Parts: sequence; structure tokens; C-alpha cells
Amino acid sequence: MSIQEDILNEIKKYKRIVIHRHQRPDPDALGSQVGLAEILRQSFPEKEIRQVGENVADLQYLAEMQVIEDVFYDGALVIVTDTANAPRISDDRYSLGSQLIKIDHHPNDEPYGDLSWVDTKASSCSEMIAEFVLMFPEELKLNAEAARLLYAGIVGDTGRFLYPSTTKRTLEIAAMLRSYPFDAGQLNRQIEQIPMKVAKLSGYVYQSIEVDDQGAGKVMLSQDLLQRHGISDSETAAIVSLPGVIDEVLAWGIFVEQPEGYYRVRLRSKGPVINEIAKRHHGGGHPLASGANAKDLTEVAEIYQEIQAICQDYSD
Repeated sequence: MSIQEDILNEIKKYKRIVIHRHQRPDPDALGSQVGLAEILRQSFPEKEIRQVGENVADLQYLAEMQVIEDVFYDGALVIVTDTANAPRISDDRYSLGSQLIKIDHHPNDEPYGDLSWVDTKASSCSEMIAEFVLMFPEELKLNAEAARLLYAGIVGDTGRFLYPSTTKRTLEIAAMLRSYPFDAGQLNRQIEQIPMKVAKLSGYVYQSIEVDDQGAGKVMLSQDLLQRHGISDSETAAIVSLPGVIDEVLAWGIFVEQPEGYYRVRLRSKGPVINEIAKRHHGGGHPLASGANAKDLTEVAEIYQEIQAICQDYSD
């Protein structure tokens, strides 16, 4: 029996199901989480399905979370999508359920859950959820809202189908989802558009980026800068990919100072593997897209030196 069959069998057993995803969600986190919730509501209308976690203002066009009491977890199945390690799960009540299932496409460095389906070859967790439906067409049903959410997740995590994770299968699934009646043009605009204040921050990124001879890039975003622009930490996600369009940049880090004094680190690469750097600094992720944390400027300097080293090795 496959892991997908095991997961479907567990879904069938439970009357109440709670679906979680990671903190500070992106389109794939919300798309896979709420896309799965919509599929289960469509397929099993007799079940009580809930999606939980913090709301993110700039992604409310995708979905909003639901508020539930602790008692809802009694005898419930909990599913977590798009979350590599348990500390990143949004809403720590995930452990209150009777059983825990992990569905994810990040490297499985920190396993958790009673059942775990991890596919690092998938472009996104949303692609995995769409594949899950296609495996069981007699039992699982898509609708337009689920298709919209899963399509958004795939578009988000593939960089609009530009990243190396985009495969022939990714495009086939995206085409299938587009056959449902949702406004893909509007959705793409919502994913693409940024506020004026973020556009102005983009100019700062291009003006201030530091790049060495081997293509290692660094951008520092201080709290003072963010406050002057009126920008929250979550809104800085829109500028993370910008250095990638510069021909001299090979791998880079965006270092975002937090109110508490530490730095949130977003790492990206065009070739050198950067998730090992992230793992050494309280983070993790994909080989070419990861996140980490630096407690102070000394650790920021250490991370940048490590980026420089992998760029040097890659060039050699």
C-alpha cells in the first residue's frame, strides 16, 4: 500500500480534520493547506474540516483562517502541509489531535508525524495535493476554489514556472487546474503586484546590494529602513528574488533586522547549494531557496562568508 493510500484511509476514518501549515505563509503554504481543505469538504461533506494558523494581510485574497477551540482537536486528524520541521508549524496545537500527518516537499531533515509523505522532486506542496486528487479520482473531488488555491501555490513556488523545480508534470498539473472556472489572470495579478512602498524598497535593494567577484550577494534591511518605508517583515518577501536578475549575482542573502534585534535571513541561489548554510544557522529549506536566522551582525558576517565560500567553490 502506498503512503498516499495510507493517508486517504486515515482521512476516511476521522469525522474532524484540522489542517495546518507553516508560520509566515507564502502562496504555496496557503494554497496547499486550504486547497486540501476545500478538496476534503467537496469530497466528504459530512466531515468537519478546519484550516488554522495566523492570517497574513497581504495574502488574504487567497484564503482566511478559521478559529477553533482546543476541544475540536479531541479525536481529530491533524494534517500539516508545506512545513519541514515541527517548530515552524503555525498554531502549536497541532499536537492535540489523535494522529498527525505530514505532507511536504522540503528535504525531510527533521521528520515528524505518524505518517509522512515527502516528495522533494515536487515543485511545490500544492503540486503534491493536486497529484493526490488525481491518484484517487473516484474518491477525491476538485472544485474551482481548490483549483484556484493549488494553482496559486504552484505559481508562487515555481516563480511563475521559471525555477528549476518546474517539470513537465508541473505544467501538466497547472494546465489541468486552469481548466476549472477561476480568474487566473486576476490571480496572477494579485500574486505579482506589490504596494508602492515595496516598489520603493526594491530601488533600495538594487542600489545597496553588495556583490563580490565570485557572485556572492548581500542586502541588509535594517529596522530603521523598514520603519521609514512603513514595511513589515512579511512584505519583504516580495524583494527576495530581485538580486537574481542581476547577471553578476550567483547566490545571495537578504538579511532583515527584526524588532527583537536578530536577523531573519532569506537565502537564494542560481546554482550553489545553500540549504546546508541555512541548517547551520537555525534554518533549512530547498537546495536553492532557504531561510535561516542570525542572532547578531557577527553571525550575519559568518553567513555571508559562507555564501562567498560556496560561490568560490562553484566557480572553481
